[in-house]
Amino acid sequence: MDKTADTRIVTLRGWREALMRDAAVSAETRQESFRVIERYLLAAEQHGWAVGVESMKSYIDMAEAALAPDTRWEVGRAALRWLVGYLRVVPAVGDWRARFERRLRELQYAERTVETYGQWAGRFTAWCADRGAEVMAVSGVEVRAYLDALALEAKVRIATQHQALNALACFFNEVLGRKMEGVEDYLRARSSDRVPVVLSTEEVGRLLGQLVGTERLMGDLMYGGGLRLLELLRLRVKDVDADRRQLSVRGGKGDKDRLTTLPERALGPMREHLDRLRALWEVDQKQEVAGVSLPEALARKYPSASKSLEWQWLFPTKGLLRDPKTGLMRRHHVNETTWQKAVKAAAQRAGIAKKVTPHVLRHSFATHLLERGTNIRTVQTLLGHNDVKTTEIYTHVMQKPGLGVRSPLDGL
Repeated sequence: MDKTADTRIVTLRGWREALMRDAAVSAETRQESFRVIERYLLAAEQHGWAVGVESMKSYIDMAEAALAPDTRWEVGRAALRWLVGYLRVVPAVGDWRARFERRLRELQYAERTVETYGQWAGRFTAWCADRGAEVMAVSGVEVRAYLDALALEAKVRIATQHQALNALACFFNEVLGRKMEGVEDYLRARSSDRVPVVLSTEEVGRLLGQLVGTERLMGDLMYGGGLRLLELLRLRVKDVDADRRQLSVRGGKGDKDRLTTLPERALGPMREHLDRLRALWEVDQKQEVAGVSLPEALARKYPSASKSLEWQWLFPTKGLLRDPKTGLMRRHHVNETTWQKAVKAAAQRAGIAKKVTPHVLRHSFATHLLERGTNIRTVQTLLGHNDVKTTEIYTHVMQKPGLGVRSPLDGL
């Protein structure tokens, strides 16, 4: 298979709308054309094919081999010919962000890193365009000016500035093909040590009490296991071990795996939730819904895994969503914003006068464990911190911080 034939898969996101508007496609064949193209794109994803003429020929050969002898697959051929024409008229991917993201995926970077680094590449190239600078000709001088602008004009914190620097260094190496030099003396942004927002155990109880059904289970897992936002949302059915009362966190921050606790109180609701997931999965199977998204290497190695129950998202969306990479309709996991709004609304109903986000539940998990005497190294492992110094921040918000110093006011 020609892997270099056509790498414009990111431009496929509008093919369904284009097919619907195309008057040359008859109403009688439009729905079947949709199905043919969706099945082809799914096959391309599973086999690691580049979207293009060569892979379409291979797919047609496979499809016709499964038909009765001498049967020609005219509708399917017409649908894929239409897709070839669509690819030819869609503008080629020339923007720097798309090139960068494609290269990062080739290098098997975590999808979250791909998105974040791609955003920085897009911001930087837009900044260069505003100043009339040609991206291919930029040097460390422009990068240094951009980092200075982040500190002086955007007022970002130093961690954000470091993230931009790392992203642009990678952009220079992988897309522009040269090292980024001459940025050592950029203006450093402000650094700050911020104490995390932590809820008391009573406030956590009130907050969780305002969540019902699946949202309550999500809140129980996030607080009970100390999960990050995306770690919660990206849990799959296979990551739940009810017998051992463990949750497996796959590809967490830094692309690391770890185990954390599955609260005993969540076992009953979890079993009921898994029963509902099985019923939903069976409906999707009957309707031939495309399987859930998988890392590309896994999708190629295990083509049928995306439709197996164990790989389904633990917290899926109620409806199907279009995959922006392929245009296939899939069941995705709950959106980040949806969960953030649910937690914020629950905190308001509970009357908690603090800035409550889902991550506050993770902060509270760590703090409450330390207050109960759990070894800080154990907490570090459960949280997935590289350095115990990161975990030590929670000692500053314990009810007995440091060495248990008591305020002199309490002695009056």
